[in-house]
Amino acid sequence: MTIPNSEPPSRQPPATSMPLDQPTAGERFIQGILPENPVYRQLLGMCPTLAVTGAMQPAMTMAAATAFVLISANVIVSLIRGLLRPHLRILVFTLTIATFVTIADRALAAYLYTMSKELGPYVPLIIVNCLIISRCEICASKQSVGTALADGVGMSLGFAVALASIATVRELLGLGTWFGLPVMPTVWRHWGVMILPPGAFLTLGLLLGLVEWTASKRQATTKHQ
Repeated sequence: MTIPNSEPPSRQPPATSMPLDQPTAGERFIQGILPENPVYRQLLGMCPTLAVTGAMQPAMTMAAATAFVLISANVIVSLIRGLLRPHLRILVFTLTIATFVTIADRALAAYLYTMSKELGPYVPLIIVNCLIISRCEICASKQSVGTALADGVGMSLGFAVALASIATVRELLGLGTWFGLPVMPTVWRHWGVMILPPGAFLTLGLLLGLVEWTASKRQATTKHQ
């Protein structure tokens, strides 16, 4: 006669249990804007950063579309994080992102047709933006919906700040305008190179250097205090 095992089966911790050292929602939000800025600190999303920052209007439209996809994907992935399986999670992330990219692309084509044509293939390419899929993996698949939402908003603001800073420099120097409005004096000679691809690389490099120099100076000041 078989004696049944009286010991209760051992319970394994859920795969989605949050480590104690994970940042809070407030920390995720703040880190995404400056300390872990996706462009200036992580060097993510370089394709739209270089391609659509010739002027403020396309840059901010791209920032808004990316924010919509990033926040939406973060929330959905966090909601279903208990159902994710390790061998399928990247596929789920990609399908979720692609769904919201399609919504953003069709909405732009319907309501901002001229801007949609100007941005061209760069809105559909949000699907392969490493910023979005990395936030799904790092935060949304491991933390609560509130934290994932805060992370998405913070990273979206950081991405928008980066695009706005690059686009401001390029549009001011290259066209003498800001959001299409004349800003520079009439005697200003436009730097045509700034609205061309070399101007994008030049501006990004200079601003990256400025950010790194500022961060190193701040660290040196902190050490001496």
